[in-house]
Order: sequence, then structure tokens, then C-alpha cells
Amino acid sequence: MREAFDLAREASDRGDRPFGSVLVHDDEVVETDSNHVVTENDIRRHPELHLAYRACRDYDADERAEMVMYTSTEPCPMCAGGMRSAGFDRVVYSVGGDEIAEFVGTEPSVRSAEILDSTSEVVGPVLNDEGREIHRAFDW
Repeated sequence: MREAFDLAREASDRGDRPFGSVLVHDDEVVETDSNHVVTENDIRRHPELHLAYRACRDYDADERAEMVMYTSTEPCPMCAGGMRSAGFDRVVYSVGGDEIAEFVGTEPSVRSAEILDSTSEVVGPVLNDEGREIHRAFDW
């Protein structure tokens, strides 16, 4: 999770929103990414969605079914949909979507557990205070 936090901070430092994700297989980090929506001018460049895309490209379904994604923030509905297609074993997040809605002043969206139900176990919040601090430091 702390590597996902580092990636979130890197995203923020370069002008993107503070989101980072790490994909793990057999206790080894196999892919990492951070948010690039602003710097690449691409609304699809959420780290969770991009990792799901890369996992589908680089690994077969059985390998993906053994993977865990650690992400600094609960995946949005778009990302959760991509992750559902990827079929990861588990998703572990730090800051909930409901908490992000509070930071940005919007209504909470559909939670990732609802979208990933029967596909991936969703665990969180984990290390929530540390994750929330990254968002407190960001200029929402």
C-alpha cells in the first residue's frame, strides 16, 4: 500500500490527482501506475483502469485471478468496471470513494464492492489515516 501512496504523491507532484496503484502476483509487484489524466489529457488514465488494461494484455485469466491490486483510493465505477473484466482476486484500498466525495464536495458514486461483487474481494479502508493525509495535502 505504501508504494501506491508513493505513486499517488508522484502524480500530485507532477500536476495530476493523487492516485496510485500497484498490482501484485505471488507477493511480487508486477505492475505499477499513477494517475495521468491531466498530464496526458486522457480521462481514461486512472491507474486502476490502466493496470487492468495492461494485466489483460500481459497475463492470462488464471494469472489475473491470483492478483491483488493495492490502490491508494477506492476505484471509481469506471475503474471497477475494467477491473471486473480483468478478474483480479482482490482489491485493497486506503481511502474510500465516500471519503473522496467529501474532499471534492460531490455525492458518493457507486461503490467498487457493488461493481466487483462475485468477481473480486474488496478490502478497505487500509492505512486510512496515511491515505487521507495525501488527499488533505492535495489542493482539491
